[in-house]
Amino acid sequence: MGNLRSRAAGLRRSWQSSHALLLLPIALIVVIAVADLRAPEDIHLGPALVIAPALTPSLAGPRATALVGALAVAAQVVIAVFHGGLSTANHMVQIVTLTLLSVMVVVYSAVRERRRAQLAQVRTVAEAAQHVLMWPLPEQIGPLRIASLYLAAEDEAQIGGDLYAVTRSEGQVRVLIGDVRGKGLAAIGEAALLLSAFRESAHRDITLPELAAVLEQSVTRYAADLESPEEAGERFATALLIEIPDLDPVTRMTSCGHPPPLLLSPGHAVTVPSLHPSPPLGVHGKRDTEHTLDVFSFEPGDTLLLYTDGVIEARDVRRRFYPLEDRVTRWTDASPEALIHHVRRDLLTHAGGHLGDDAALIALHRTPSVHRHHHGILGHGGARTEDVSELPGL
Repeated sequence: MGNLRSRAAGLRRSWQSSHALLLLPIALIVVIAVADLRAPEDIHLGPALVIAPALTPSLAGPRATALVGALAVAAQVVIAVFHGGLSTANHMVQIVTLTLLSVMVVVYSAVRERRRAQLAQVRTVAEAAQHVLMWPLPEQIGPLRIASLYLAAEDEAQIGGDLYAVTRSEGQVRVLIGDVRGKGLAAIGEAALLLSAFRESAHRDITLPELAAVLEQSVTRYAADLESPEEAGERFATALLIEIPDLDPVTRMTSCGHPPPLLLSPGHAVTVPSLHPSPPLGVHGKRDTEHTLDVFSFEPGDTLLLYTDGVIEARDVRRRFYPLEDRVTRWTDASPEALIHHVRRDLLTHAGGHLGDDAALIALHRTPSVHRHHHGILGHGGARTEDVSELPGL
């Protein structure tokens, strides 16, 4: 009920603000008309009335624009009556010209309003797709605090070829971050396939290399069924699988052609784990690939920063790549939320406010102590957790 009232109050304030701004072109018509009537007959200010309808589309919709245009034409008629009459050629030309210009502005306003509505609808669909495919990551799962960011390269889409997911299983957390070839809406189908395969298989009692093989089978099967001859060999995805046990201060990784994460330790220390990646998922000619399991230390207080190549391949005006490793040394002691905020602001500043490719970031911070969590199910905005304080050895 309170949310409904706040929305109603917001709409009311918006309505009052737009109507208050509408007084500006109306006042402009009055000022120009009065000034023209008081000016000598050889000074004509009437043509300036076109400013009022031209200004209105930025303040209101086509109906208000038509009203202001009609008022401007009426003011021009009043000026003509008091300055020589309506029959003079000069005044007739001004009235006809102002009428035609006002009609054109109204048509422009209507087209602009329609395109704005279409864009709003596209963004609504994109937002719905994002929430269906990219479930919001929990702020806390197991021993980890999590913050994430997704930046779509296309303004109309809030999701594209980059993807990530987190799941909880048997005293450990598993994380997927990946990048499907392509960007924007065209890559959503393949991203959805990879996410579904991970969510279905990550709970199974299999190793990360075995999980990577399962994802490989799904991507290959999808490409075989849906790939056109023109796209042969063009559908593939990089992926990084991470497994973080609750009790051991380590992290296990299997990379399928994905960039390695950054390990941030207190005191401005940044380490790049040396991975042994296999080829990307779905690459043709790949048979019985051996996926490697790499194990690294991940102590309490450390943060793993996962990212897609849209981050490190963002360029500035001089075509230089974004130096992620160098920049994050300033924020190794920051919380996951603050770290993601700093990187987002710095990345967009580096790229001039617009990225050429989708970009995703995840910050995983191992807390100094394992907190107690209630049982639940990973879903929209939530995560399946266990009471790890009762696990053996705690």
